[in-house]
Amino acid sequence: MEHAADGQGHSLKNYVIGFVLAVLLTAIPFGLVAFGGLPRQTTFIIIAVAAVAQVCVHLRFFLHLGFSSTPRENLLALAFAGVLIFLMVGGSLWIMFDLDYRHGM
Repeated sequence: MEHAADGQGHSLKNYVIGFVLAVLLTAIPFGLVAFGGLPRQTTFIIIAVAAVAQVCVHLRFFLHLGFSSTPRENLLALAFAGVLIFLMVGGSLWIMFDLDYRHGM
């Protein structure tokens, strides 16, 4: 498990670093929402930044996709992930705004 066949060196240390970063990037927005110490807009911005950072952490440490040189397969995987995220977030927002509109009638 120390080194993979492609030579990138996926060690236990990298998995632990990724796990710790993922936990921190989950705990920070949770703590901000639970304790409500910042203004609403600042909280939303911090949550969005933490979400993007967490996607990058997962891609780097768990999916082993490098950001320096991306071969065609990595580019396709990133594009597919982007489309899925766009559909899930966009669809969720569409449903929530529609429900809010219908609730206000």
